[in-house]
Amino acid sequence: MEHPIVAAVGAVRSTLKSVSDANPTFMTTDDKAAALTELVRAEGQLAELRLRILADAGDLAVATATKDAAGWLAKVTHTRFSDARADLALAKALDGERPLLATAMREGDATLAQAQVIHRVLSALPSRIGADTVAHAEAHLVAQAAHFGPKELGRLGRHILEVVAPEIAEEAEARRLAELEAAAADKTRLTMRRLGDGTTRISGRVPDAAATRLATYLEAFSNPRAGADGQQGEGDPFTRLPYPRGMGQAFIQFLEAADPRRLPIHGGDATTVVVTVPFASLKAELGAADLLGSGLVPGDELTGDLITAAQARRLACTAKILPAVLGGDSIPLDLGRARRLFSPGQRKALLIRDKTCRAEGCDVPGTWCDAHHLGPWSGGGRTDLDNGVLLCNHHHHRAHDTAGFRTDRLPNGDIRFNRRR
Repeated sequence: MEHPIVAAVGAVRSTLKSVSDANPTFMTTDDKAAALTELVRAEGQLAELRLRILADAGDLAVATATKDAAGWLAKVTHTRFSDARADLALAKALDGERPLLATAMREGDATLAQAQVIHRVLSALPSRIGADTVAHAEAHLVAQAAHFGPKELGRLGRHILEVVAPEIAEEAEARRLAELEAAAADKTRLTMRRLGDGTTRISGRVPDAAATRLATYLEAFSNPRAGADGQQGEGDPFTRLPYPRGMGQAFIQFLEAADPRRLPIHGGDATTVVVTVPFASLKAELGAADLLGSGLVPGDELTGDLITAAQARRLACTAKILPAVLGGDSIPLDLGRARRLFSPGQRKALLIRDKTCRAEGCDVPGTWCDAHHLGPWSGGGRTDLDNGVLLCNHHHHRAHDTAGFRTDRLPNGDIRFNRRR
């Protein structure tokens, strides 16, 4: 005789099949709202039933010689093993110490995602917290599931002790944070490796607070109108980049904007990155410059630290990097920056005058822009206001890409870029 659960599941699938050809286009707004709401509740109920069976499927694993029921389920249903094992952990919890959460799912009052968050929050409570307090926390979070999604429940869960046990919340939170910070400090890492294709892979693991600071700094360099979806808005002069690529470019800008005068003494002098470039290459359209410091990154033997002379010329405009211009005998002609860089006062004057990037149609704020020499310093251009203009990072790169773009100065002082054919 067929088990009632198997029969019920078969009936559900049969019912769903009966509407497989139904067209939602002809549903009213109210019908769509009702259907979507009930489907989400039904999904929660089905998930609970699946987890209930999974929690008691140890005999299935034994019969099939699999490690556990999660392993069998992942193999047979072609799902990810990590997801199946996470489900098994939750299933065992619902079958034991999380009765209120199990009931909420069974009634369709909590989704699988909400249940996973609530279980994770409760599992993270300090072990010295009593069972009554944990049960109180479970009841509170289950009740909040009627009003909040998984993300909000996670935020509420971080402060759950302030609600259910305020007398111990401060001490428990202090201990938890101390443990997390100690673990984070122990796990902090940053590695760099040359890949041989002109890029270096940077991999790191840092404490959350440091990551938040870095993300905040990098987002300050990215286009404020650019979204994470990489779509371009109507009338936007920029092609909006996918978020990871935009953050990568912002990281480069961040490094270029770092003030070496605020860094520790390195090698007996102020921290400085030096670029050496022959004077003829600096003035020419082609050529290469050497970025001193190679050999520090694994894989450096693949590419060294060469950059184009064009890049060196761009750095000569904004450089927190020190260009060392070499004569024909490789003797430095000039190691100073005073004649090459715009002073803070000049930057302020340019900001007052230009206000934004002066590329035609660009409105990136001037505070995010570079001071660019209209007449290149390498060609005898002076570092004064008449020869300076604010350009955003995007257009500053274009200005130095003389092989790809030609620039024209418009009567109002803006710069028009024209791609070379």
